[in-house]
Amino acid sequence: MSQLEPLMADLALILICAGVMTLIFKSLKQPIVLGYIVAGFLASPNMPYMPSVSDMHGIHLWSDIGVVFLLFALGLEFSFKKILKMGAAPIVAAIAIILGMMYVGSLTGQLFGWSDMDCIYLGGMLAMSSTTIIFKAFDDMGLRQKRFAGLVLSVLIIEDILAIVLMVMLSTLAVSKEFEGTQMLTSILQLGFFLVLWFVVGIYLIPLFLRKAKPLLNDETLLITALALCFGMVVFASAVGFSAAFGAFVMGSILSETVEAQQIEHLVAPVKNLFGAIFFVSVGMMVDVALIIEYIVPILCIIAAIMLGQTILSTCGFLLSGQSLKTSMQCSFSLTQIGEFAFILATLGTSLHVTSDFLYPIVVAVSVFTTFTTPYMIRLAEPAYAVVARVLPAKWIERLERNASDDADEQETDEMQLLWRTEFKKFVFILLINSVLCLAVIAIMYYYVAPLIYEWLPEPWSGIVTALITLSACGPFLWSLMRQGGNSDNVNRLWDEGGRNERIKITAFGILRLAIGAAIIAYIIGNTLPKIGMYGIFAVIAVALYIFFSSSLEKQSDRMTKTFTENLNQREQ
Repeated sequence: MSQLEPLMADLALILICAGVMTLIFKSLKQPIVLGYIVAGFLASPNMPYMPSVSDMHGIHLWSDIGVVFLLFALGLEFSFKKILKMGAAPIVAAIAIILGMMYVGSLTGQLFGWSDMDCIYLGGMLAMSSTTIIFKAFDDMGLRQKRFAGLVLSVLIIEDILAIVLMVMLSTLAVSKEFEGTQMLTSILQLGFFLVLWFVVGIYLIPLFLRKAKPLLNDETLLITALALCFGMVVFASAVGFSAAFGAFVMGSILSETVEAQQIEHLVAPVKNLFGAIFFVSVGMMVDVALIIEYIVPILCIIAAIMLGQTILSTCGFLLSGQSLKTSMQCSFSLTQIGEFAFILATLGTSLHVTSDFLYPIVVAVSVFTTFTTPYMIRLAEPAYAVVARVLPAKWIERLERNASDDADEQETDEMQLLWRTEFKKFVFILLINSVLCLAVIAIMYYYVAPLIYEWLPEPWSGIVTALITLSACGPFLWSLMRQGGNSDNVNRLWDEGGRNERIKITAFGILRLAIGAAIIAYIIGNTLPKIGMYGIFAVIAVALYIFFSSSLEKQSDRMTKTFTENLNQREQ
């Protein structure tokens, strides 16, 4: 029990400070997150006139758990399905913001004469806004259901995804002093592979599991089950090289499509509030007045770069993605802070010994200050828009509003072209999903099942059995890859009424699907039966023809597709 006493005392101090400050800030009608930051400063070792925490390691561990719960709750509120419905706008805005802010950060570092690596890493830190801080601010201010808030959260999620790629690029640059294109491409493909795999498998299996277990699920068992799924995905995501918070968000987005999502969100809320409070208090603990005074000039310049850079460049990015001026300014004013990714990147640069020691405390001070000002910047967006609307010529405002995607009229498009675009998206979706599932089955077979088979059976029987099991497991996905949707009413209409160009497109895409399916079959046979030689060509053709014309695989594929579609839409239905 004596080993727990410091940790318990620290928790008591944190909660007392947080409780008092949140009541004060609530009475002043200010965002609660600001009270947490002030409470953290009061409870930190940097405040000599107050009792302070003694076990900072334990506090940081709890704050990491807080990030997991905050991202899990964000996933429950905002799923990948909603991002897809928003189209390309968040992607365009996110890429424009990241590139623009990286340039601003690098330029700011160069003005102080810092090293090239310090400038590059500073640019990366300034490029990513804080998902947890903005989510909490929107929650406190009752803005989560606003359209601009949904767009901001979409951009933040895409930024979190791109942050993984950025970390790989900067790590490679630190080690080799040059960008390694192959490693970056591998990282992007790995990220896309696991995202598709997690989403598809999760949507297919988890709602089935929850329906089967429904008689056993009360509030207690549902909470424990949801948290078990969350932390299971956290462990798995960390094991394959992604962040724990990202894994928590993915599981939240999967559960958001289930009918139990609202109940889970309600049950998780108290736990999220507790550990989320510890996270924001820990941010306040990182304030060191002595370091702030020492580096006050760079800190103020970086804060100004963030405020001006995000409000101007982000507004341009959102305008570029087709948003109205008012929506763009509301979004950009919400992004004027840096958060947890900046700490991760600063730690990475320090551990690789490529950044200077002063960079971390500067980033901490900037993060705390911009976290504190985030709610006020969100409120400032509409008054700032009113000023801009008065200053800019009326023709400019009218043109910006007319070109906005949320107010623009749909462009007239040829009916056959529109029909082809719809079918093309379906074909790409079928190819992507089923290719990923086939690769996942192959990976599981080769890494886990095949070694056991080779221990039990001699050659060549071990290879034959491995090939048969792998092809059987991939069968429904291969059938879907090669044939699903190829004989739909829309495709037949395109073939009959679309003319020569549509027929060429349909034929070319059909050949591509067959080629990809045959390539996967050839890979399985070639790796499990390497001595088959020229007979392998006939084996590939025979297996491909069997899968293509198999009615049993067609039924399996249709049943799995129907189940997936029902699970994906069950909450809306």
